[in-house]
Amino acid sequence: MRIYYYAPATKAAPWVDGLKTALPDAEVSEWAPGAPPADYVVVWAPPQQLFDEQRQLKAIFNTGAGVDALLKLQLPPGAKLVRLDDAGMSVQMAEYVCHAAIRHFREFDAYEAAVRQGQWAFRKPRRREDFPVGVMGLGVLGTRVAQALRQFDFPVVGWSRTPREVEGVRCHSGEQGFQDFLAATRILVCLLPLTPQTEGILDRATLGRLQRGGYLINVARGGHLVEADLLALLDEGHLAGASIDVLRQEPPPADHPFWTHPKIVLTPHTSARTDRDASIEQIAGKIRALERGEPVAGVVDLKRGY
Repeated sequence: MRIYYYAPATKAAPWVDGLKTALPDAEVSEWAPGAPPADYVVVWAPPQQLFDEQRQLKAIFNTGAGVDALLKLQLPPGAKLVRLDDAGMSVQMAEYVCHAAIRHFREFDAYEAAVRQGQWAFRKPRRREDFPVGVMGLGVLGTRVAQALRQFDFPVVGWSRTPREVEGVRCHSGEQGFQDFLAATRILVCLLPLTPQTEGILDRATLGRLQRGGYLINVARGGHLVEADLLALLDEGHLAGASIDVLRQEPPPADHPFWTHPKIVLTPHTSARTDRDASIEQIAGKIRALERGEPVAGVVDLKRGY
């Protein structure tokens, strides 16, 4: 059994060595053009050339949660595309979203600005009931985020394409459910996969339906957000602010307005980073299962895109 690893912005050696330890009977190496045929690849942002040469692959393992970039390539027809189920990302995502929601709700940004100006002043406490949080996307990450927010007594609503149940969360689904979900939301968290159907979903129509004084937390993909619509709604006062971790162009150009907008908190796509050791353990377990002819979790439906 031969396995290749490829990720242009990551050192290959720790991944290759880890996979060798987890799968001692396998030949594991970094992929290079012209390499012999392999059974599996573990990749992030691979070139089309890899798949053009490796047409016999049994499975492709993506080292991040989103597979939208891979779906733009021509994949081998018989290969399963497998995403990571969690690999340490869900707790990081929950931390990030809870921090962003609480920072906004408690007005810590206003306190920080006042202290910098030498002011020692209190603000009137706000009621959590007035700040319902809506989580778009109730997969592994979205469910963990929704459950974490409930621990801080926020009212939490959720939306997914198909019906889901999450304890303590009022769940909506489908198109009519989407409208009801938005109307019930003041702090919106986007955790949807990026597909042709969700491209640009965070536009004026969607964000404009949030309760006045709404707040956006986008930790999914930059392609979900229509940036000009967000800026307009912030300037008009319908939205109070946003925490943005993902952009269409990363890093953004020096003149991008998100760098300096007073109502936007910008972070460099760091809400949830892949845990290498946990990922290797999970991938190795799935490869062993596939070799035994057993089904594995996380296989992407190529038609749906997730």
